[in-house]
Amino acid sequence: MQEIDTTKAHPARMYDYLLGGKDHFEADRAAIAALLKAVPNARSGARENRAFLGRAVKYLVAEAGVRQFLDIGAGLPTASNVHEVAQSVAEESRIAYVDNDPIVMAHAKALLSSHPSGRTVYLQADLHDPDAILGHPSVRETLDFTRPIALMLVAVLHFFPDAENPAAIVATLLEALPPGSYLVASHVTADYNEPAAAADGVQAVQRAGVAFQTRSAEEFADLALTGLEVMPPGVVPVSEWRPEETTGPLPLPAEVGYYGVVARKPVR
Repeated sequence: MQEIDTTKAHPARMYDYLLGGKDHFEADRAAIAALLKAVPNARSGARENRAFLGRAVKYLVAEAGVRQFLDIGAGLPTASNVHEVAQSVAEESRIAYVDNDPIVMAHAKALLSSHPSGRTVYLQADLHDPDAILGHPSVRETLDFTRPIALMLVAVLHFFPDAENPAAIVATLLEALPPGSYLVASHVTADYNEPAAAADGVQAVQRAGVAFQTRSAEEFADLALTGLEVMPPGVVPVSEWRPEETTGPLPLPAEVGYYGVVARKPVR
């Protein structure tokens, strides 16, 4: 297993810290402290993004009939993980988790277990190499690529600047999935923030050695949604994507800072 570098911030551990987790190091905490100075609502945005993931998975299993998930950039285990939500609705659901941080895989294998009727696997791989993920034996043994699969790219694409051609990465993944598959994605945006504060937030993450780029709703759509059928309500702040009726007043978009979307690969 790759050695864990505790001196460099990592997106999975930074996100864990934002969510109130315990699996992070000083470099991760310092990066988030700088981010919070510029964007004080970053913690609430992370929580809203996590809640969006749960609602999207529940929708796909309960209403769209999806039973397979490929969760890339899965992050550290926390409450309401993809397999927990999916298997609470359909016990036979199958999930392949992917992350490039070795600490994520160590914790996932130790803490998470599938329902006996389904299956959950974890692999350490990098989204920069989508073909390696798609061809990995664990993925191929777990997911049936002749049946719809939900590709989860939640809070990961903003770590891929335009120079890394993330649109091509997303296209490669979607091309491999059968018609009727879905994409669940979320992305940090500065559309609702004061420009100077948003720029300071981006620079805080970049100074920690983490590639980072916010995108507008249109840029997010161009990156991830070409050729897909976008499910209602479209590209919206994650808090506004099919919110639970019992959650009370929704936070303002500026308090969230993430767009979320669920889209379907057309059946031809």
